[in-house]
Amino acid sequence: MDDLFAVNQPDAPLAERLRPRALGEVIGQRHLLGPGKPLAMAFQSGQLHSMILWGPPGVGKTTLARLMADAFEADFIALSAVFSGVKEIREAVARAEATRARTGRRTILFVDEVHRFNKAQQDAFLPYVEGGLLTFVGATTENPSFEVNSALLSRASVYVLQPLAADEMAQLFERACGQALPTLRFDDEARARVVGLADGDARRLLNVLEQLGTAAATAGTTAIDGAFVDNTLAQSLRRFDKGGDAFYDQISALHKAVRGSSPDAALYWFCRMLDGGADPRYLARRIVRMAWEDVGLADPRAARITLDAAETFERLGSPEGELALAQAVLYLAMAAKSNAGYLAYNAARSFIGKDSSRPVPAHLRNAPTRLMKNLGYGKDYRYAHDQDEAYAAGETYFPEGMPAVDWYRPVDRGLEIRIGEKLAHLRALDRRAREEKKD
Repeated sequence: MDDLFAVNQPDAPLAERLRPRALGEVIGQRHLLGPGKPLAMAFQSGQLHSMILWGPPGVGKTTLARLMADAFEADFIALSAVFSGVKEIREAVARAEATRARTGRRTILFVDEVHRFNKAQQDAFLPYVEGGLLTFVGATTENPSFEVNSALLSRASVYVLQPLAADEMAQLFERACGQALPTLRFDDEARARVVGLADGDARRLLNVLEQLGTAAATAGTTAIDGAFVDNTLAQSLRRFDKGGDAFYDQISALHKAVRGSSPDAALYWFCRMLDGGADPRYLARRIVRMAWEDVGLADPRAARITLDAAETFERLGSPEGELALAQAVLYLAMAAKSNAGYLAYNAARSFIGKDSSRPVPAHLRNAPTRLMKNLGYGKDYRYAHDQDEAYAAGETYFPEGMPAVDWYRPVDRGLEIRIGEKLAHLRALDRRAREEKKD
């Protein structure tokens, strides 16, 4: 096995120097490592199995893989899916075969960012996982359901790792200061600022502390306050992975907060995404979508307000234009809600996608030529404006033989209350007209 913990030279990064050397030193992930929990049981059983460690950066995925190799006395081969391909996989297989032949030891193949491997690359080591030559341990920040081959996924247990909680980050803070930065003195504001900037990412916390240690040495000081932290560190964004799970989780939370009529929660997620670096134009597009999907005709003003907010952002840019988007979010959250139009549209699209191409009825066809009139185009069409209430009661506008549909059902909220009342009145007129026609 590689010497997993050889990188302990004084010039190694702080995050590497403080990497746990034993399972008991790992901070966080109690839902996996606590007594009787899945990974703790796996370590205790001595039964090595393939797994995927799914979680955000800096929560211990690589550390757990290394500790596993040490605990099971297995050879450890680490690949990064960013830099490796089929060639490196074949070399790993050859090394595993040589290790088994020479020592009989098992091999753990650790693939960091496994979601970046394409199907062919994942298929390349699958047979060796199935055959038991390799025990596969993958690390990913993306949902393995979407990014990992189903064949590989079915042969590996998936463990979900969580960002470190505030108390766990504080524990790591104290350990790092005690072991590596014993001369520095942080006040409460500086401590809170560092933990907040790290945002549940242990590696980021240690990197921030390392930056502060270097800055303090340069400034000739040992006292670290909030102002020193702010002046030393560049703008640091919250955990946010554009295009990844965190991105879609947060936009989902924003959409659901709007739909659930929770203005403060909607504003929270909107600002979280801005703080994380989301493109305000993307947010503007999603806000317009929310107006049509979840507010709809219950409050048609919502669509106009969201479009005006998007235009305001285009005129003013950041940060001034973001206020318009924020107020559009608040309006949507408090507007009357209806998805009746959204459901009706989806139902109609689904029906048409499965139905045949029904011809347009003759009375609905235009007849600009004599031939078309002779063929009966437009015959018996009733011009609605010439009818009582500007409505041709009893008329049908569907193709002949089409089954009756009832796609649009206005909700009992907002303007759709009045729309529903009018629709009910028109349908009553239709029934009366048909009854009179029968008589």
